[in-house]
Amino acid sequence: MNRAAGILLPITSLPSKYGIGCFSQSAYDFVDWLKEAGQTYWQILPLGPTSYGDSPYQSFSTFAGNPYFISLETLIEEGVLTKAECDKADFGKTENDIDYEKMYINRYPLLRKAYERSDISKNAEYQKFVEENNWWLSDYALFMAVKERFEGKPWTEWAEDIRLRWSNAMDYYRRELYFDIEFQQYLQFQFFRQWKKLREYANDKGIQIVGDIPIYVAMDSADAWAHPELFQLDEENVPTAVAGCPPDGFSADGQLWGNPLYRWEYHKQTGYDWWITRLWFCFQMYDVVRIDHFRGFDEYYSIPYGEETAVNGHWEKGPGIELFRTMERRLGKHEVIAEDLGYVTDSVRQLVRDSGFPGMKVLEFAFDSRDSGSASDYFPHNFIENSVAYTGTHDNETLVGWFHSIPKKDLQMVRDYLCDQYTPEKQLYKPLISLVMRSISKTCIIPIQDYLGYDNSCRINKPSTLGTNWRWRIQKKELSSALQKEILAVTKRYGRMNWN
Repeated sequence: MNRAAGILLPITSLPSKYGIGCFSQSAYDFVDWLKEAGQTYWQILPLGPTSYGDSPYQSFSTFAGNPYFISLETLIEEGVLTKAECDKADFGKTENDIDYEKMYINRYPLLRKAYERSDISKNAEYQKFVEENNWWLSDYALFMAVKERFEGKPWTEWAEDIRLRWSNAMDYYRRELYFDIEFQQYLQFQFFRQWKKLREYANDKGIQIVGDIPIYVAMDSADAWAHPELFQLDEENVPTAVAGCPPDGFSADGQLWGNPLYRWEYHKQTGYDWWITRLWFCFQMYDVVRIDHFRGFDEYYSIPYGEETAVNGHWEKGPGIELFRTMERRLGKHEVIAEDLGYVTDSVRQLVRDSGFPGMKVLEFAFDSRDSGSASDYFPHNFIENSVAYTGTHDNETLVGWFHSIPKKDLQMVRDYLCDQYTPEKQLYKPLISLVMRSISKTCIIPIQDYLGYDNSCRINKPSTLGTNWRWRIQKKELSSALQKEILAVTKRYGRMNWN
């Protein structure tokens, strides 16, 4: 594996005409732009359909794709929508922001109209797609159709017969909601057809896609509804314990995520079939897979269901290396990144080493004056070759926002480490990017906002908050040739060029 570089930019953040980044021409243009900038990787966020809060880490399905990513321009070309219809829809007026409420209200009616005009049931390609993906698509499409019938309520609040999947109720809703189910299948057909075309285009240009797999599924998901045996649920499919993080210096109450926890003993008995299938599916979707919250495979934090905070949780043992040994035996070797951030114990470090997967090194975590001067895994001089280096991730402040918010002592640590007391603060992001790019890490991925020198108004996500996350979009004019040349120069300077 050669030294390489990439850029982190979610699909949602692409420039686009219709309110949200998607698989439109702008995505292809960005691939071309990456190629000319000497990049090898395009890292994105999970592609699943999002629920309340719009987080890609809380999805209605671990297998389905987000219908928002379907290119309306492509549907216009197919003749199932008109340009006038799409232009008339109100997706918001701010080019660098996503209005998810308007997306929901105005995009789905257009997609429904496209379906109704498509005569899709007679499409042989569609029929093949449904047949090949029926193992997950049947449950997902029914789940989404029934959810709409119950006015969007979580499945835990549905009528008992369908909540518990009684056979007569399943048959009834499949008949009653036939066209709503077919509509959901049509959306998935369009999503995967368009994604496959975009990924193949990227690969032909020498660009590899780094995808992202959340460790947990959402409670309100087709996965939890259709396969309660996989999770720590009782006979009424109510969780007995849920996921989160313990209290720490940043949160006195910890974090209560609320995701159902896995019944790992059951998974072990089945040879980890569901997890192996999930990983296989991701390896079909992406060239490299980043596994979120990797430490949860070593130990996971279990919070009794009904608790209002994470204070009364405790640690339980996860499957450990056995899961990944099974994966390699059944699927072969694949490119994986272990998201090993946060509170990392010696056993987590050992799990990462045993797996052989590169871990993550985030520069922003290195500079903390409270650390009494002890060496940090996140200082570039301590990086190892088998790692992926970042300035920050989608969960971090932008570089500029970060060094505007940290204490003066920490900012002085940054300058001392750089041996740079003179670069103006507003330009300090440039030597910090260079610091990461020249590290020994085989791979280096930089969020596009850091290359642009943007502040926290362009931040992707602030964990444990709602309302302002996952909304930022880049504008086409910001992906300039000048920026491209600057990125190309630093990539070439530190031996990370994509020569394909």
